[in-house]
Amino acid sequence: MSAEYTILLVEDNPKDVFLIQRAFRKAEIIAQLQVVTDGDAAVQYLAGQAPYHDRLIYPLPAFVLLDLKLPRRSGAEVLSWLRQEPMLRRLPVVILTSSKEYRDVNQVYDLGANAYIVKPIDFDRLVDIIKTINLHWIIYNEKPQLGTL
Repeated sequence: MSAEYTILLVEDNPKDVFLIQRAFRKAEIIAQLQVVTDGDAAVQYLAGQAPYHDRLIYPLPAFVLLDLKLPRRSGAEVLSWLRQEPMLRRLPVVILTSSKEYRDVNQVYDLGANAYIVKPIDFDRLVDIIKTINLHWIIYNEKPQLGTL
């Protein structure tokens, strides 16, 4: 069975990437999970710039799972860039980060984040979160039209 949709995971911690991928498998969610490890790569991917220019290999995601603390360009900077791009500004962005600071929460909501989730320590809780994200953002949520003004 092939994936019907793509999720862009922007996460620089290899252990977190592994756990999130494992949580998707345990939750039995079939998705093409594309992973980039810094903010500049996230912008390149979303903009379709090299090396991500082939949309058959690197399709636009249904939504973005975005960490805040990233090298080169922070998650907040990626989100700010995304919300200024006319063709991409409606793309749902779910912040998945370890920060519980209200300053971070408020900042990314002000920038247009769709949700803010703190990474749990417990793996089973992460699986529950991934299941909930899938239900909300893929199953129930009506997707926005991208690429139109």
